[in-house]
Formats: sequence, C-alpha cells, structure tokens
Amino acid sequence: MKRLSLAALALAACFGTPAAALDLSTMTPAEKAAFGEAVKSYLMENPEVLVEAINKLEERQQAAQADNDKVLVKTNADDIFHFAGDWVGGNPDGDVTMVEFIDYKCTYCKKAYEVVDEVLKKDGKVRFVVKEFPILSDQSVLAARFAVATRMVAGDAAYEKVHNTLMAFRGDITLDSLKRLAADEKIDAAAVIAKMNTEEVTAVLRANAQLAERMAISGTPAFVVGGQLLRGYAPAEAMAQIIADERG
Repeated sequence: MKRLSLAALALAACFGTPAAALDLSTMTPAEKAAFGEAVKSYLMENPEVLVEAINKLEERQQAAQADNDKVLVKTNADDIFHFAGDWVGGNPDGDVTMVEFIDYKCTYCKKAYEVVDEVLKKDGKVRFVVKEFPILSDQSVLAARFAVATRMVAGDAAYEKVHNTLMAFRGDITLDSLKRLAADEKIDAAAVIAKMNTEEVTAVLRANAQLAERMAISGTPAFVVGGQLLRGYAPAEAMAQIIADERG
C-alpha cells in the first residue's frame, strides 16, 4: 500500500491532480486492483515521473525545514548571538554575525576553522561567535573546559590563542598536553586547571548544550549566520554567499 501511495503521488504530480483526490479508501477492491495495474504500467513506461515526484517532495521538505530554522533562530536570538559565556572574534561591531558550535575533536570543525579564518580575513565586517559544544568524546569535554576556563582566568586574547591552537592540534588532548599549551602561550596552567571543573565553567557548556537541543543541533560544526541555520560544513565560497545573502 505504501508503494501504491507513492505511485499515486507520482501520478498526481504528473497530471496536476491533488493527492487528496486519489482516495483509495473509496474504491472497491476491483477498482483498487485496476488502479494499481494502471499505475504500475504507467511507471514502467515513465519511471522518471516517480523520481520527479520524490525530488519535489524533498524540495518542499527542505523549504519547510529552512522556514522552521528561521523561526528557531529568531526565537533563540539572544542566547545565540549575545550569550556572555561565548568568545566574540572578527569584528565585534560587524553587520553580520556568524556563530559556530564547535568540538575540538571534530575533523570537520578543523576543516571549517580554515574556512572561517579565510572568511574573517577577507571580510572585515563579520562578527564571529564561538560556542563550545563538546559532544564527541571525553577529550572534547576536557578541551572545551580548558578553553572556557582560560577565558575566565586570562581573558579573551588568551582564549583566542588556546582556541586557535586546539583547532590546529591533531594529537590526544590530555591534561599534560594542555599544560604544555598553556606554558607555550605563557598562561597560568595551574589557575586554568583549577577553574576547569567549577560550576561557572559547567554553566557555560550546559547553556550551549541546551541551546543546541532547542535548535535541533546534534552535530558539529553547526553555524548560525544572521537568520540562517547551517547544520554542517560549507566551503568558503558558500559561506561568503550566505553572508552576502544576509546583507541583502
């Protein structure tokens, strides 16, 4: 019956007939059998019709998802763009804000890091917000706690250095590797490590996780650019176009 329903949808799309007009429940068994044979015969001769109908359905679903995402962004705008626990880079007074949910153990986040870096260097009017969202492993959580604690202990400039280093880092993230990172950047490692497991740090990660849940974001990277939500990686050209679209 499911295949027959899809076929009916395909025929409806082909002939411009409302799907509701093809109500199988009103047909007799003989009429259903005849209709099924007609559908099968038609689709065997014109298989592209079913493909077109399915593609059209997917387009409608994607459009509905995009509209829903815009509502999610608008509803959660203050937490997305102005949460005090997040670091702000790029141009703080920029005309378009790009927000990224990141995990330091995420391969695509590291790839996206290069895209973000390119966009920020080419476009001096983008405000960039980082949301620590460690979801992949214990190392992810360790790194995120260290980064957030660094900002609290040593400030935004120190956080930026730690963030950049962790994004480029390819090995295992351990307390020892984080201590070495702090030493290299002349950051007080003991003070940062003492801060890592405090409720203040936990509150930042919790707030970002709760926001992600409300936004139906379950992976990294995820971006909010102006009023658009992008779940996943996009190359520099695509990201630049999204920013341009937001500017109108």
